[in-house]
Amino acid sequence: MALGTATAPYELRFDAGRICLDLLTTTHPEERLDSVEPLRAWIVGSGLVPAGTPLAHADASWLVAFRELRGQIRQLVHNELAADGRSYDLALARVNEIARTAPPAPRAVRGDDGTLVRELDGPPECAALLAAVARDAVELLTDPVTWAAVRECEGDNCPIVYLDTSRGRRRRWCSSEVCGNRERVARHRRRAALARA
Repeated sequence: MALGTATAPYELRFDAGRICLDLLTTTHPEERLDSVEPLRAWIVGSGLVPAGTPLAHADASWLVAFRELRGQIRQLVHNELAADGRSYDLALARVNEIARTAPPAPRAVRGDDGTLVRELDGPPECAALLAAVARDAVELLTDPVTWAAVRECEGDNCPIVYLDTSRGRRRRWCSSEVCGNRERVARHRRRAALARA
């Protein structure tokens, strides 16, 4: 589904290039994880669990935990991007603590058509899902090659951070369809205004 065309009150994005960065996108332009239902959709959409995984046991405590982890990851990512020397030792300690829990155990099973498909060994627990996101953040923050490809969107007032895997590492916006299009429209309007003057 193209950005800006969602019919749900929450539009989720999965184009930041890493699960931990996709979690950060859930606050822009407004809070996307405002209830348990969008959190369940995010968990499935991010690939933390295979489609069809039962998440009926997810409750408001999951929402609080995911939002807290998101805040801690945001502090760490933006601190590293800014390289301003501020210390976020509490956020770092919490992300490391969460990452210690074992993530959900996958297994391969035969699907209806006989091909192997991934499913989880049992219903995922919140701590295991949080651990998968925290581990992704730890891997991102500690891998200098991957970290060198992390960019902040150049769009006006857009805080989205993404992994630039484009050819030549020239990606400028979180989304060409959203922020890129806004920039092109603004540029066109500036040129048109100059031509009229």
